Amino acid sequence: MRRVPMKIFRTILIAVVVAVLAAPAGAQLVDGIKAVVHDSVVTYQEVEAYTAPAAEVLRKQHRGQPEAFERALAEARNENLEERLRRQLVLHDFIIGGYNLPEPIIQQAVDEEVRTRFGDRSKLIKSLQAQGMTYEKFRQQTRENIILRALRSKNISQEIIISPHKIESFYLAQKDKFKVDDEIKLRMIVLNKSFEADAPAARKLAGEIRAKIKEGAAFSEMAQVYSEGSQRSQGGDWGWVERPVLRKELGDVAFALKPGEVSDILEVGNASYLMLVEDRRPAHTKSLSEVREEVERTLMTEERARLEKQWIDRLKKKTFFRYF
Repeated sequence: MRRVPMKIFRTILIAVVVAVLAAPAGAQLVDGIKAVVHDSVVTYQEVEAYTAPAAEVLRKQHRGQPEAFERALAEARNENLEERLRRQLVLHDFIIGGYNLPEPIIQQAVDEEVRTRFGDRSKLIKSLQAQGMTYEKFRQQTRENIILRALRSKNISQEIIISPHKIESFYLAQKDKFKVDDEIKLRMIVLNKSFEADAPAARKLAGEIRAKIKEGAAFSEMAQVYSEGSQRSQGGDWGWVERPVLRKELGDVAFALKPGEVSDILEVGNASYLMLVEDRRPAHTKSLSEVREEVERTLMTEERARLEKQWIDRLKKKTFFRYF
């Protein structure tokens, strides 16, 4: 890390003093500096704003586990701090590199963003107001995003080639990750019961549907007509599933069925179910041909991450930055 120039320290100190003096009497200073990149700062409030969405998810995941929640939240904060620091490093490199971004390109990007995300400018303004953001800030973020994409593309090769040998080596080393338990190819018809009074009607309808299937009606057609499940438009097709995917009451019955067999009517929770097992296959390890594309995507992601880290490390060596 480079020694901090006195000019930068003066800039930071002045900014902090102004913020303190501008605060109303008795008010607490809730913001602060988390990091400095050259003469730009990453604030506590900025990091918190980017962490807020993740905080809600983590709170639900760790309900009743306050210590685990705090650890996960601290990790999210640190990651967002690093992301904001990386962003400032790249933006500073853009400035000292003498690059230029013409205003028409920025405006074109803004117009495209408005068109695809908001429809028109009035909806954009309303959305920004709800977020406490100005149009000028939105435009600035759009400009910065263009810069980040351009410099990332310039410094990280987009034509990454993963050799067949590397794919095979990864597969052999990580083979346990590609093990799957017993699987069934499943179709399901779901009839919801919003109220207890709906239960007799749902059971009666399920019985009629099952009778039609026994008489030769296609399960997929019955699902498209009657099912209220998420896979209705696909004829109730769940594809290949392992037992943990299903609720225990459904999984126990489904995995006891033979290929081509339709279940009895199952009353589970607020719904009635009919299930058809079309095929089954025992626990096995997926072959390399089955997972080749998945492995290649994983290795490409890892390689891009490695190249980006090298790039950011180079920026850190030539740019003053400091954590607070």
